[in-house]
Amino acid sequence: MVTFLSGGTGTPKLLDGAAAAFSPEETTVVVNTGDDIEIGGLLVSPDVDTLLFQGGGILDRETWWGIKGDTQRTNSALSDIASAAGLPEGPQYLPDDRQTEGRTLANWRRFSGVAEFMTIGDRDRAVHITRTSLIDEGKTLSEATERLADAFGLTIDLLPMSDDPVASLVHTDEGVMHFQEYWVAHRGDPAVNTVEFRGSSQADPAPGVLEALDDTVVIGPSNPVTSIGPMLALPGVADALAQTTVVAVSPFLGDDAFSGPAGDLMEAVNAEPSTEGLATAYPFADAFVIDDGDDADFDRPTVRTDIAIDSGEDAARVIRAIDDAIEHVG
Repeated sequence: MVTFLSGGTGTPKLLDGAAAAFSPEETTVVVNTGDDIEIGGLLVSPDVDTLLFQGGGILDRETWWGIKGDTQRTNSALSDIASAAGLPEGPQYLPDDRQTEGRTLANWRRFSGVAEFMTIGDRDRAVHITRTSLIDEGKTLSEATERLADAFGLTIDLLPMSDDPVASLVHTDEGVMHFQEYWVAHRGDPAVNTVEFRGSSQADPAPGVLEALDDTVVIGPSNPVTSIGPMLALPGVADALAQTTVVAVSPFLGDDAFSGPAGDLMEAVNAEPSTEGLATAYPFADAFVIDDGDDADFDRPTVRTDIAIDSGEDAARVIRAIDDAIEHVG
């Protein structure tokens, strides 16, 4: 049995090769929900959706989000209406008193749907409508995710990290922003001062998460701060990881992150913005898998391979290195 901790790009790419060492029936993936937002009244869970669409064979693998070949008619129409009505574009937070009323799962991350700053495809939107409606009927996020996973034919167990609201907020020189505003609307340009996982101390891991952490855990090459950090901020998760076997795959090639703002965010939380910073980000890790051209040095077992993942064969190579690392510490 193995459990992967996943964000929205690095670990899903790795999972393309998971079958090289781990059977789907024995694989659990715990997914970050700190990036979730409510926009126009719909709960969007980007990292969960990437895994749903990947498992269902419809993921847009050029972007690693959304559905391949999806249309964006509703998104375009929203921009057209806003322009004609003289309404503002860009991220528009709902008022403070609207952030915590009604659907508590969306606390601290509610955006207006006017001119919708995220490009949401039409088929993609159908998933958000279904998820939100199930939650409004009384289902938890875990229960809604399980129904959606069944609908997309997933053979792995897919668990959101929590059924409670946790918001990844980036404190920048231009103010506090939800991660989606910082990354999607501002392209990661504002200088980052620190990162907050609002609500994490009051949240509980979703049902099954702590039990899944009893198994061998693989932290894929996801952003250590905003993909994995929200999970580590949940009560009990870091303690559970300290008691089990953990192998972490570097999201860096030396000082360069594979994708996204991992380097800037690592600096903001006082970690070296490189592979060597993983010792700070993951002090409980028992072994690391890093690139064979990386000169990072750890006091724990380290397996080196080409960790660039551009195909299923690449992913399988990294998975075999992970399996080798597990053998070293098992």
